[in-house]
Amino acid sequence: MAPKPRRKSGQGPDETGDVSFMHPSEQEFAKMLDYYKVPYLYEPRSFPLRWEGNRVVEMFSPDFYLPEQDQYFELTTMKQSLVTQKNRKLRQAKELYPDVNIQLLYRRDYVRLLGKYGYGPLSDAEVKGLDRVLFTEEQIQARVGELARRIKQDYAGQSPIFVGVLRGAFVFMADLIRKASDLSIETDFISVSRYGGGQDRHVEVMRDIDVDVAGRHVILVEGIVDTGMSLRPIMQHVLAKRPASVEMCAMFDKRARRVVDVPLRYAGFEIPDEFVVGYGLDYDERYRNLPYLSSMQVVEPKPVPQR
Repeated sequence: MAPKPRRKSGQGPDETGDVSFMHPSEQEFAKMLDYYKVPYLYEPRSFPLRWEGNRVVEMFSPDFYLPEQDQYFELTTMKQSLVTQKNRKLRQAKELYPDVNIQLLYRRDYVRLLGKYGYGPLSDAEVKGLDRVLFTEEQIQARVGELARRIKQDYAGQSPIFVGVLRGAFVFMADLIRKASDLSIETDFISVSRYGGGQDRHVEVMRDIDVDVAGRHVILVEGIVDTGMSLRPIMQHVLAKRPASVEMCAMFDKRARRVVDVPLRYAGFEIPDEFVVGYGLDYDERYRNLPYLSSMQVVEPKPVPQR
């Protein structure tokens, strides 16, 4: 039987209750989970690591638990040289509890995650321009053709509805549906707000689907999937319309950034954890029209010295 948590368990967005976070980074991470309506518990369980006789003398208490994904997260915003102890505890926990999924988010991972959603120093990072081409136009078009052939085989004799997630999906979706011209399909788009204000951050559908998807097969089309958090509320919104099925299709999969697992049935390319633009993806609404995918030169702000 697991010992009781060292501190009060946190409540996700569907519950109420006060949470006393031990560090500001934990509070900011919780805000992002709240924003995307991802249920979580804050330090719900401690894992014994070392005993002296029958007495537990060392434990490991991951910061967050996502029950729907059965995933624990431990945040470390310290310098890389100071995370040795957490790494040791994480290795021990994985050895003692191999069926428990625990992921450590390093300072670099955490800061980039915050920056994407308008928090932290990377929200003010300087972007100096294009860096290098990751996938050429020819490579992208060949892969789109392969995805289209798979979809045509899977939906032969049916009339699926392709729903593009604006704005990053519109270029990919245009190419995809043209290469799947053998299918009888319908198309539509959905758009959600990705940023809220103050303490009341939430996901709001800005443009809803006009087509009646009840009893129909739906393919959600995204330009890129990274954390997976933005797709969760979209998927739930579409499922509430009672379609026969919903599948996900994305051109680029930044799996290294995944926080929330998404059922990505059709994926084009797995890409590294870099800031990318092109083929529908933008920086400040620029570069969407590039026919290839490129990384960008991002200059991270220097940290303010701590006194």
